[in-house]
Amino acid sequence: MELMKRTAVINVVGLTESLLGPTTPHINRFVSKGARANIVPPFPAVTCTSQSTYLTGLPPSQHGIVANGWYNHEQAEVQFWKQSNHLVHGRKIWEELRELEPGFTCAKLFWWYNMYSTADYSITPRPMYPADGRKVFDIYSWPFSIRPDIKKDLGEFPFPTFWGPGAGVQTPQGAPDACSRWIAESAKWIETKYSPTLSLVYLPHLDYNLQRLGPKHPGITEDLRRIDSIVGDLIQFFEQRSVRVILLSEYGITPVDTPIHINRILRENNWLAVKEELGLELLDAGASRAFAVADHQAVHIYLNDPSIENKVRAVIEKVPGVADVLDRKQQEARRINHPRSGDLIAVSHENAWFTYYYWFDDNKAPDFARCVDIHRKPGYDPVELFLDPKIPAVKLKIALKLLKKKLGFRMLMDVIPLDATLVKGSHGCRPSNPADYPIFITSQPELLANGQMNPTDVYHQIKRHVLH
Repeated sequence: MELMKRTAVINVVGLTESLLGPTTPHINRFVSKGARANIVPPFPAVTCTSQSTYLTGLPPSQHGIVANGWYNHEQAEVQFWKQSNHLVHGRKIWEELRELEPGFTCAKLFWWYNMYSTADYSITPRPMYPADGRKVFDIYSWPFSIRPDIKKDLGEFPFPTFWGPGAGVQTPQGAPDACSRWIAESAKWIETKYSPTLSLVYLPHLDYNLQRLGPKHPGITEDLRRIDSIVGDLIQFFEQRSVRVILLSEYGITPVDTPIHINRILRENNWLAVKEELGLELLDAGASRAFAVADHQAVHIYLNDPSIENKVRAVIEKVPGVADVLDRKQQEARRINHPRSGDLIAVSHENAWFTYYYWFDDNKAPDFARCVDIHRKPGYDPVELFLDPKIPAVKLKIALKLLKKKLGFRMLMDVIPLDATLVKGSHGCRPSNPADYPIFITSQPELLANGQMNPTDVYHQIKRHVLH
């Protein structure tokens, strides 16, 4: 075990070279003492794909995480943000390092696919869903004993600040950076209690306003100050305990102004099927000839009728904002050819992104469309970061709904708008400027070969930091 160097990998979501400056003095100081490289973004550059690529050293064509969610052919359902690590194929970095040294241990803190992994210690967001229809915010941990012990010391995880309209803004539940601060404190707690050889720490604070406001908005400077303070404190903590530190990110977020409602286009051509339930419309993926699973700037298009592939492609290629459409053969070059992938994958221009919207009339939108509901929606929805500006006294409405929930009544937290133009930042395609690529910063400059690396190289870089 003496041969292994204890290492912490801090994933600062959305951090790029273009964001470093006067508002990031702690990160700048860390760069000046070490070395920095840009990571060529994986495709698509989204959370689950990026993290799985980093932790397996494999492309999506091999590890199988082609997006944050995809269509399950056998169940005829779109499934998003699943949490079982069994979905990620290939050997994980902690498994290889454990083979090299049986005493090796790994802590995986809020990185995705954290449930039922072979990591020694883990914490991940996981609500509870009692039979009465409530949703109770909580976390899942391994070992189970971590959950009650860490909540006793740190308090409840501030779940409303992890995603939704309360993420990245001041709320009664906490400061704008409350969830990232809790996660950082959990990393200290785990380090103090268990001293793992490798700690994987996820800090999401930048992700919220970079999507909500866009990276050019002046308000981002405050977000940079906040994350820099958290990161600086965590670096100091780990270095005082002789733990090497790597800072990295999963993707860079670029300004957007063009939402693409690709499912509406498929519906206009009579390829997408919708069923009406309780007066509202639900996408019927299994009955559709073609439908799209949207995820930021990439969208998987699934064809239950292969005969229409050329027609679908011809239509999508003409849509303003679409940069490319990849068939199965072309997906091989992007290393995303996998049974979970769409028959076609459309990629947007840097200033555009894809919505999951399929209804024409907002009065027919499903009830979950106006809620934070990451699992039921057949696609990623960044509009969940907003409160509907059309609702009078919306915060009072939320307070009344929460009171109703506390009294044991069922309620629908339908406060999310249906206006995709509110979103000002996105990711998924490869930015034109390398300064907007994800970043890799190390405290060990001698271990970094050059100023740019492929996403699969991150695995090997982490391995080198532990072994050399």
